[in-house]
Amino acid sequence: MVLSEEQKKVVATWVAAGDNLSAIQRKLIAEFKVSMTYMDVRFLVDDLNLQLKDPPPKADTNLKGGAPAPRDEPAAKKGFFDKAKEKLGLGKEAPPPEAEDEDLASDGELDELEPAGSSGVSVTVDKVTLIPGAVASGTVRFGDGVTGKWVVDNYGRPGFTEMSKADYRPTPADAQSFVRELSRVLQQRGY
Repeated sequence: MVLSEEQKKVVATWVAAGDNLSAIQRKLIAEFKVSMTYMDVRFLVDDLNLQLKDPPPKADTNLKGGAPAPRDEPAAKKGFFDKAKEKLGLGKEAPPPEAEDEDLASDGELDELEPAGSSGVSVTVDKVTLIPGAVASGTVRFGDGVTGKWVVDNYGRPGFTEMSKADYRPTPADAQSFVRELSRVLQQRGY
């Protein structure tokens, strides 16, 4: 539908008053009985060479003495191991120890790292992951001597594929140490 020159002038006053496209669309229906899509209203404003005004910034109600209130720092981006820790209920732990240099195995097949803590959990990472759907894989030796193979899937979920002891469940301390070591090792490798 084509608007008359008088209607176009009214639309120009709405834009000058600071109305946004949605408000103009509602007013067209209410005042002129003209139904236009949001996109048609956008084209109308462009055709009339009108410039929409940016909404005024919202006033900060936390102002003290004229200075803006300090903003909270954005939360650190969580990696997939941080999310896995939360799912396993291991999110409230001490921060991981400082990263150590990797010792390359002489056969070039595995990167073996000594545990950072005194937990006795050691984690190795395969140089090549051949398991379908896995992002990374490797082996783990828990403090009680039980060994196993672990994988991390495309969603960042760690899991075990084999354990040297059937129906084995690591102690909560070993589970925390495993997740911490796994996170540290994979972060060093750029995951």
